Amino acid sequence: MHRYPVRVEAETFYLEEQSTPEDNRYAFAYTITISNLSEVPVTLRRRRWLITDSDCQVREVAGDGVVGKQPCLPSGTQFRYTSGAVLETPVNTMEGEYEMEADTGEVFLVPIDRFTLSIPRTLH
Repeated sequence: MHRYPVRVEAETFYLEEQSTPEDNRYAFAYTITISNLSEVPVTLRRRRWLITDSDCQVREVAGDGVVGKQPCLPSGTQFRYTSGAVLETPVNTMEGEYEMEADTGEVFLVPIDRFTLSIPRTLH
């Protein structure tokens, strides 16, 4: 594990009321929980997402912080936020990385494992 262990977990939601499938508009929300498992405070500086749709089209989204913040996580704490995406296909994946800075000044990357944004399955 990295010298500054940070865990990232994702939970996803399909927003049916904000979606119009007949227009290829599928709205999703995702809640991310970032846990600082290291001994020092860390600050999330930048994010980079790769969003892949079911047509294998990849879109990159990058920028400073998340939801307008660059949260500092003291040792042993969590930061949770919810964001969203409106996509053109009913099944998509997201993955990426956070650029973090430890209290020591060291900058490091935290990978975000791939997760799926998809409409719920209907059982017949």
